[in-house]
Amino acid sequence: MSLDLKKISIGDLIVKHPFVKDFFENQLVPYQGYETKTIYEFFSVIDYEVIEENAINEDLFISGLIDYIDLMNSYFVKEKETEIKITIYPGYYKDGTMEKFEKLEFHKGEVISIVGPTGSGKSRLLADIEWAANMDTPTKRKVLINGRALEPHERFSASNKLVAQLSQNMNFVMDLSVIEFLDLHATSRMVEDKDVIIEKIFIKANELAGEVFSKDTPITELSGGQSRALMIADTAILSSSPIILIDEIENAGIDRKKALDLLVKEDKIVLMSTHDPILALMGDRRIVINNGGIEKIIEVTKEERSILSELEELDKKLMSYRNKLRYGKILKYEEEL
Repeated sequence: MSLDLKKISIGDLIVKHPFVKDFFENQLVPYQGYETKTIYEFFSVIDYEVIEENAINEDLFISGLIDYIDLMNSYFVKEKETEIKITIYPGYYKDGTMEKFEKLEFHKGEVISIVGPTGSGKSRLLADIEWAANMDTPTKRKVLINGRALEPHERFSASNKLVAQLSQNMNFVMDLSVIEFLDLHATSRMVEDKDVIIEKIFIKANELAGEVFSKDTPITELSGGQSRALMIADTAILSSSPIILIDEIENAGIDRKKALDLLVKEDKIVLMSTHDPILALMGDRRIVINNGGIEKIIEVTKEERSILSELEELDKKLMSYRNKLRYGKILKYEEEL
């Protein structure tokens, strides 16, 4: 780290790195009133009873602060990883037999679908990738990022920048409007041209959503589809995470093709667990899961691409009927899309 904590004041440190304030508060270090002092000066004058009461260790706090600043700064540098590759080495089925593949590799711009019966282990595979498993999960798989196993602080930090996961249930609890939520997220990431980025996310989210929402809509009032659309747009455009894991996007009521196109356009690796044949065929490859293990890896064929086109036409027709029913119209056989 280039900062000299013996020379920079706590106040200047917070101005330069606003997220440092959270570290102080989480560590129960009462910095207020000491902003003109350095960290070392602070520990020389703070009441010993405060240190003892809050179980603060000076050496551990300073080393932790340095690591936190380094980690957070790397989190905000979007272009640090010019290439990204996931490598998965085989683990074991639920019955203890070994998975029958040598290794799997995924690169940015790829869409990989994960299919299999309910309870077969699709979500477990996503979890192995999310935590960069190192033979320490139930499957005993090993996941490498750019050819290496991640260090513990990279795997388990809440600020993990490599992986973003969009789960089946996305319920907001914050009392914020859509614009306030986006502004908060953009500010926390210290992005340039914040207003331009926020506007882009808002427009894309409404393109994905089945129902339009406004910037003033409270995020707690968004429907499931609107919430998912907002988070997909936010993840694609604002998140620096190059790996996106999606668990059953088909139930979200959004434009699935536009969502995937947006994520791929932003050079993400997208892995999605799905029961939807349209989504399964939208991927470049699909992984078939059975009995907790990877059973097959299938390249999508030309014939399947043709079948996908037919399914998409049927889906458009179904969506048309759904929208007409929503708005109280009577369906008729002779209607054309």
